[in-house]
Amino acid sequence: MSKELFETMPDVMDAKQIAEALQISRAGAYNLLNSPDFPTLRIGGRKLVMKNELVKWLKSCTKRKA
Repeated sequence: MSKELFETMPDVMDAKQIAEALQISRAGAYNLLNSPDFPTLRIGGRKLVMKNELVKWLKSCTKRKA
């Protein structure tokens, strides 16, 4: 994932945009959005994530011990 691509992403991202940013499938993005530890923002029936929360979540995942 290039830094430039991520910087051009919107501040609030849907599954398609998450998939593009993380280079995963859209189904994978929906799996993340349905995970209890993922910072999902629900507005009506839509599941979104704020870009800054996604960055925090990614950083917290890299600090976990395998």
